[in-house]
Amino acid sequence: MPHDSPLPAWPLLLRAAGGRAALRRLVEAHGDAEAAVAAGPRAWRAAGLDEDAVARLRAPDPDRLARDRDWLAQPGHHLIGWDSPDYPALLRRIPSPPPALWVVGDPDWLWHPQVAIVGSRSPTATGADNAHAFARAFAQAGLTVASGLARGIDAAAHLGALAGGGATVAVMGTGPDQVYPGAHRELAARIAAHGCLVSEHPPGTGPRREHFPSRNRIVAGLALGVLVVEAATRSGALITARLAGEAGREVFAVPGSIHNPLARGCHALIRQGAALVEEAGEVVQALAPVAAELAEALRGRLSSAAAAPTFTAQTSAAVKLPADPDYQRLWDALGHDPAGLDELSGRTGLTVGVLSSMLLLMELEGLVTADHGRYARRP
Repeated sequence: MPHDSPLPAWPLLLRAAGGRAALRRLVEAHGDAEAAVAAGPRAWRAAGLDEDAVARLRAPDPDRLARDRDWLAQPGHHLIGWDSPDYPALLRRIPSPPPALWVVGDPDWLWHPQVAIVGSRSPTATGADNAHAFARAFAQAGLTVASGLARGIDAAAHLGALAGGGATVAVMGTGPDQVYPGAHRELAARIAAHGCLVSEHPPGTGPRREHFPSRNRIVAGLALGVLVVEAATRSGALITARLAGEAGREVFAVPGSIHNPLARGCHALIRQGAALVEEAGEVVQALAPVAAELAEALRGRLSSAAAAPTFTAQTSAAVKLPADPDYQRLWDALGHDPAGLDELSGRTGLTVGVLSSMLLLMELEGLVTADHGRYARRP
């Protein structure tokens, strides 16, 4: 499926930096980015772009646009704009969604049900182990793990998801071509190969202090829920949890020792109403209803029909599948011996990201079992 908005419209708009809300209003008013650029200065001002942004649209920087074109010409590089049907459904619902996303890897993972894991950059050994273990279990349950590519809990979460044979999404506070911290370049490459890297900032944007708290809203916005593993009482992880709550997402916290300063943020969240969790299954169970809702949105995106299929078409007296023929194709490809996503993709012709969402819904319906990233029909 196409993921990329035609050039040069979206890079032009993003480089104009007219403010997130103004850019979204401009594109919504004119239907797509190309029409928005063609609308001219009067329309740009009417949408709320200031004079500096209007000037940048009228006389764009050719070097920056050339950099954007060069970056997008590379394999696995994508730009998903607000006007694209591939823009993540959950992210549209947050108070201040980014106008566009620069993506390295497979953008389909942005539609897969995600759990965000966040916490301290300097966790205890136990905290890092807990983040890794939760992420691994989420991956084995068919959920994608989202985090922010930072040191500490973020890195442990990404590594745990990869160890579980699943996918992980890293939201960056830099441009998509700038890995921060630099020590995570190898990790970023692994994430791009088994998930994706995401940024709202154009190529060439280096690390800036103000970008990292802003990044947290995207981490929260992509996920069905946020799990805080270890956090001090003043930390970016608590910002992410607050943003998740404001966006109507589930918030979970792992309790810790009363003698551990990094447990205090989690304890504060629990007092404020976050769910206390001790194992990954509690999170998976709590998120099942909203995961099914996301799967319905995905089916609507992939299907020409407006409504998502319901479980009515019977393949046997005991098994019911959606009427969507892709589900029948997947069911036929499944056996009683577990198969991995790549193998199922080869059998069905469906992408790994799409298969993951379908399999999660089938697992919730009790049709399939998942074990270490491999799927089989439920006995």
